[in-house]
Amino acid sequence: MFAIAAAVLFFLAFLINAADISTNDTFTSVNIMLLGLTALALHLAGAAGWARGRSSRRR
Repeated sequence: MFAIAAAVLFFLAFLINAADISTNDTFTSVNIMLLGLTALALHLAGAAGWARGRSSRRR
């Protein structure tokens, strides 16, 4: 889930940068890219693993 969010944030950052859209200081392409990197780091760290449930048994 975090990987999909990261991809969407990277795409938005690319569009803002490529189209040279004027935004306020909060929604610059660099800030959106950093949010995407944070989501990607959470995905790679396995932060969403707790949501799947730990009830599986080894056989």
